[in-house]
Amino acid sequence: MAWRRHLPALASAAAGINEACDAWDAVSDSLCDADGWPLDDKVYGDGKVKRDAEAWKHAEVFLDHGPEVLAGVRAAAGPDYVEGPISDDLRRIRGIDTILLRAEELRHEWDGVMALMDGSQPSVLHLYQERAEEHRNTEGWHYSHELGSKGPALVRVGEYLAHRADTERPAQTERARVALTRSTHNTPAVSAPSPQVPPASHPPTPGRSR
Repeated sequence: MAWRRHLPALASAAAGINEACDAWDAVSDSLCDADGWPLDDKVYGDGKVKRDAEAWKHAEVFLDHGPEVLAGVRAAAGPDYVEGPISDDLRRIRGIDTILLRAEELRHEWDGVMALMDGSQPSVLHLYQERAEEHRNTEGWHYSHELGSKGPALVRVGEYLAHRADTERPAQTERARVALTRSTHNTPAVSAPSPQVPPASHPPTPGRSR
């Protein structure tokens, strides 16, 4: 279960996405009038840009660590999909593989754009990089938001399965030890073979005298 080492990073990333979302929700209403229109387009827009950038930073953590955890969870969870304490969370993470795939495609697209600008003048490169990042973060907000929603469920499922494996492993080891001990005690003792006694020699029959 090597994938379990990624769980702390995913837990932190999910919390980071949700914190960025909550921070924006806490001020967004105050930036709008009674009808929901921004009072200042620039201030409102800058706030969304900051939210999207912060959320995407954590979404990339999911791209780096999430696929391995998801594969490990699916391999370890069997009947858990039908019933049990994690069945609801397993249903919650349906579709997260598609989200990760689409977000990875977006990251790959941005990497391609940056590669095309390689060699540009530093001032031009900085300007286009900033615009490209803003576009990527805006496009990626939907994926970031979904990962913030489904990510905690994935972490909970992973932690449960990892804990269960830790609990079952000593029990399996103990059962194997008991079975080995029982097998050893029930094996009938084999008596040592008796030494072979050579056949008794008979004196030669005296020949008849002529």
